[in-house]
Order: sequence, then structure tokens, then C-alpha cells
Amino acid sequence: MSIYQDIERLIQYGLKKKLIEKEDVIWTRNQLLAILSLDTVEEVKVDEEELDTPVAILTNILDWAAKEGVLESNSVVYRDLLDTQLMGMLTKRPSEVIHTFFEKCKEESSEAATRYLYQLSKDVHYIRTDRIAKNEHWYADTGYGQLEVTINLSKPEKDPKAIAAAKGMESVNYPKCLLCVENVGYKGRINHPARQNLRTIPVTLNDESWHIQFSPYVYYNEHAIVLKEKHEPMKISHLTFKRLLDFVEQFPHYFLGSNADLPIVGGSILSHDHFQGGAHDFPMAKAEMEEVFSFERFPSVQAGIVKWPMSVLRLQSTDKEELANAADDILEAWRVYEDRKANVVAQTDDTPHNTITPISRMRGGKFELDLVLRNNRTTAEHPDGLFHPHQHVHHIKKENIGLIEVMGLAVLPGRLKDELKRVATYIGAKERRETVDATGEITKHLKWAEKIKNQYGFDNEVSFEQLLRQELGQVFLEILHHAGVFKRDESGRSAFVRFVSTLGTRRVHY
Repeated sequence: MSIYQDIERLIQYGLKKKLIEKEDVIWTRNQLLAILSLDTVEEVKVDEEELDTPVAILTNILDWAAKEGVLESNSVVYRDLLDTQLMGMLTKRPSEVIHTFFEKCKEESSEAATRYLYQLSKDVHYIRTDRIAKNEHWYADTGYGQLEVTINLSKPEKDPKAIAAAKGMESVNYPKCLLCVENVGYKGRINHPARQNLRTIPVTLNDESWHIQFSPYVYYNEHAIVLKEKHEPMKISHLTFKRLLDFVEQFPHYFLGSNADLPIVGGSILSHDHFQGGAHDFPMAKAEMEEVFSFERFPSVQAGIVKWPMSVLRLQSTDKEELANAADDILEAWRVYEDRKANVVAQTDDTPHNTITPISRMRGGKFELDLVLRNNRTTAEHPDGLFHPHQHVHHIKKENIGLIEVMGLAVLPGRLKDELKRVATYIGAKERRETVDATGEITKHLKWAEKIKNQYGFDNEVSFEQLLRQELGQVFLEILHHAGVFKRDESGRSAFVRFVSTLGTRRVHY
């Protein structure tokens, strides 16, 4: 198949997906030719196709570009820069997308509008569904319900050539970060992804300008990012709660939450205020309240301690303003709260430790906020964080426990897929009394794997690998316990209640 056939196939795909109109065909063709350094066309015939994604067509074009020297390097980074540029020519202007979005809000519903933007993001290949399909996902039964586990295989591997080239590049401060609205339409560079096919929707939260877009990696259904138009650092405050509640009032089919605003317990990008949300019912949202209480100062708010491995207060009310005020009251109390018997220290010198991971949703006509208490203190025994994955589970996960993990979805590194298979092969060889040496990355898993084998036995390598994967869920549960400030034993539960009692609560039920 010639390059000209693939160009026509891509144009046909755009027409079928209603990304372009027939009046756009000549313009689109000429833009694609220019990107591919072609000066003319050939008359070709293409068969009718009904494709869900443009991946097959783009793969052919990128292979041709590599062969003809249009690509500087036939690697993921350079291929992504080129295919995003191509798909940008099939993506409607931001004003058109915004108009359609709000028209759907008005004529149908906010749910129909977000569904439109999500489908568009997939159709224009901003959300790379082919890569996301590689992710592996399963559930693990625990005493807190089913936790979710995913091995993230969708993020491309680091490109050594691009890394080397980036070192020699002049420093560029545009866009300021990956979340800035200035990424819309940006051509990208070897150390910053192309975003010609990104579209965002402006929304007003607490009389401020914010934007909705989708994560290109989609860890759950309609994984949305809501980012502030101004590049400002994350800070959990009274305004945070007002913004979150404003959003779920406008988009009641979505939850919306924020990472904490301190290192260790925060997200990977603290420099730009943003939230994450979507149409997914996380395990924590399904957990019930154990102790229920009310506030003397906020009579419309019902609250409770959630049955969850981390320390969570759930607040519910039909009064949005009073709910935000109650949440702020808890935040301010927690910022300075200390209970050294429970290892809670609010500050070391001038460094604060206490903050909150908040999550908002609508439930049964009421506004709901989950406030997850966080503390980022380090100790000599736990230099990475006292309420952070401890050293003995770092072979599985040592990264921060952010919003998504807090809610019960483990996002585990892609390396684990191969490592668990190799561990199962090693254990199988030992069981057959073959001479085998443990090498490389699998050595860090062997103590854990041997313990599982001794507990459950060994049938064959395939079943043992599946057993290891299931046991990842139990490791994730342990990690959540590590991140919990008030532990789930009697001492920890008493300490949690002591904190609640400082909030001016009444009718506390144990």
C-alpha cells in the first residue's frame, strides 16, 4: 500500500468519525502532504473502512516516514511527535469543540457533553487506546471490599536517543508544565509531548477559570483532569472544597478529587493546581461509615469515619456552602493537630506535615466530601515517609500514594509483568530441583514469593504467577495501611476518635 493510499485512508477515517467535513478534504490533504514533505498526490482508490481508531493507518505512515528519512529517529518519541501532528490536522478548532460541548450540555445533559469530549479525545488519538488496552487490570478481595489493581503498560519506555538529545537542548519554559492550558495545539519537542490534538473545555469553579480535559493514560473510565487556567501551585484550602463542590454540582455524574499539596503524600505535579475526576465508582466510595456524628457549628452536615485502611472522614449535606465550611474547619484543625502517642506531629521546625486529600461527589441528591488525613513526616526508620510505603514493599511500589491509590486503585509499574513471570519461572525450576540462579530484578521479590509458596503451595508456573498477581492486592492493602495516619487497631481507632472529638462534634457512635 502506498503512502498516498494511507493519506486517503486517514482522510476517510476523519470523514467517518465526523472529525472533518467534505469541504475540509482538500485542505486536510494538503496539510498532511506538507507534514510528510510531499509536493504532489497520486490518484489512488481506497476501500470503504469502518475503523475504531486510526492506529493501523498511522503505523503505516510512520513506517514509511522512517524509511524515507522524514522521521529523525524511528523511536516512540519521534513517532509520537509526528502522528500527533498528523492527527492535529483532523482535530476541530477549540472554539468548535467548546461550542458542541455546551450545546450538548444545554440540549441533552452534562453527561452527554463529557461523553462527546471523551469520544473525540479517543477518535483524534489524544487518548491512545491501543496502548491503554495493554494495561492489565483485576480485583483483589479484602476485608474492605474489592480493591482494584492495574499494571500500567501504556506509558512508553524512555527513549535513550531522545534523552541524549534533550540534554543538549536550550531550556524552554513554554508551556510552563504539562498541565498548562497553553499545551492545546502545541507542537511538542523531544522532552515535551505534542498536543496538537488536545482540546479542553472552559468551566467556572468558584468564579475562577478552569478547564476540563482527559488524561491521555486513562487509568479508569473517563479519567478527567480539571486544571486551573493560571499556572499556580497546588494548595488545599477552603477554596479547594468550594471548587470541588461547584464541579460536581455542574457534572453530578463525575467525582472530582485533589492530590494532597505536600511532597511525599502529594501527586507528581505540585506546581500547577489541578484535580482528577471521572465516571468511575472507586472502592473507597463504596465503603460505609462506621461511626456517625454531627457538628454543633454545622447542623446540616452529617459525618462519619469511613471503614477504610486509610484515615477518612466522610461529610454529607444538601447545603454546599455549609459543607465547604465544615471541611475547611476540619482542614484547619488537622493542619496543627498533634498526637505523639499516634505518631502525629504537625510540624518540624518550619516544615508542615499535615494535609488532606479531598474527594467530592453527589450521592442521593446530597453533596459528599471524603477527607483523607495525610502526614508526610519522615523518620530515621522510615526516611521515605512514616505514612508512605515502607521499605519491605518497595519491590512492588515505592512511589507516592496519590489520589487514585487512596481511593483503592493500585497503579503499579509495568516492570512487574515481566518480573512476576520470571519469579514464577525461578520458583518452578527450584521445585523441579533444577540448578538455577536468581539474577537481576527478580531477587528483590524472592523473599515475598517464597512466603507465598510456603503458604499456598506450588502447582505450576502459570498458576503460581496468577497467585502472585492476586497477592499484589494484599500488598496494596498493606501499603494503604502504611499510608493511614490512624491505624486500624484499637489504639489507632481511639486516636482517630480523639481527633474527631476536637471538632465540636456530638452524637458520636462507636
